[in-house]
Amino acid sequence: MTLQSLFPHPIIQGPMAGGCTTPALIAAVSNAGGLGSMACSLLAPDAIRRQVADTRQLTDKPFMLNFFVQDPPHPSAEEVARAVKLLKPVWSSLGWSELALPFKWCEDFAAQFAVLLELKPAVASFTFGILSAAQVQQLHAAGIYVIGTATRVDEALAWQNVGADAVIASGTEAGGHRGTFIGDQRDATLDALALLKAVVAEVTIPVISAGNIMTGADVRDRLNLGAAAVQMGTAFLVTDEAGIHPAYKHRLQIAGNAPTRLTRAFSGRYARGLVNRFMEQMEAVEDQLPPYPVQNALTGPIRFEAAKRGDTELMSLWCGTGVARARRMCAAKLVETLVAEMAGHRSIN
Repeated sequence: MTLQSLFPHPIIQGPMAGGCTTPALIAAVSNAGGLGSMACSLLAPDAIRRQVADTRQLTDKPFMLNFFVQDPPHPSAEEVARAVKLLKPVWSSLGWSELALPFKWCEDFAAQFAVLLELKPAVASFTFGILSAAQVQQLHAAGIYVIGTATRVDEALAWQNVGADAVIASGTEAGGHRGTFIGDQRDATLDALALLKAVVAEVTIPVISAGNIMTGADVRDRLNLGAAAVQMGTAFLVTDEAGIHPAYKHRLQIAGNAPTRLTRAFSGRYARGLVNRFMEQMEAVEDQLPPYPVQNALTGPIRFEAAKRGDTELMSLWCGTGVARARRMCAAKLVETLVAEMAGHRSIN
């Protein structure tokens, strides 16, 4: 099985967690000749089963499931109390006298992995960590094409060494979470073009480029630099089928030159999004926040309440640096437009 045999157009819709990747979006992309992707990282096993079933009712084409490679954390009561106190300026602004603590910090990756083997999608991708060679062999035995995520050359080589079929080279411009798993996240500083060139020079497996890819001309440029395909997140966030909050989608559409930056404030792991009040309030204490997934679970009630109120100043507005070039249309039309632009034709209106 090769990457090119899985989908005719070298366009992968990024697996954006938090309800963004609806079955309608995934199926629309795959039916249009790209590779639709489902973000499974925040889903319990039964929810993954339901969403895969719903997607399979809408398409018979290949699609990808994406997971966070992680172990359950065991923070002390003191660590949690300190994090809650650091967040107090934000949660108290909602009129709360306390912050409700989560029942669990994250989903069980081992249970998710078992469901992945059971469901046998065409493709699975992973970020935040790396699988063992034995796990990759299990996936291959189930007929699953395995893609890792790298933000550094040594991470790409690590994925190649455990037997991954391809690797995503995710540059600093990419929206959402950074997938760094070797060294300090702040040391993974290569932009998408520099990272793509460096990874292509070092690995023999196909490389998928991610970060600031918004048009067919961008796709063509990455292919010319050696990418086998591209992964696009922000471009698909504003499509009709994307499941993000309407107020969030609106902010992306009017973003213009509004700044994005990397922050640990929401989740405890660096992620890129539009700057808002939450990020600004927490900026001074970012380095003191607990790592993912503890911080992510603690801010969950805040983000949920913000969504209820339609308050984008307290939402995580994940997007990449190319957000000003995002175009609102249905997902199939976006894939069609990108393919036409790759061929050097004008945009389809």
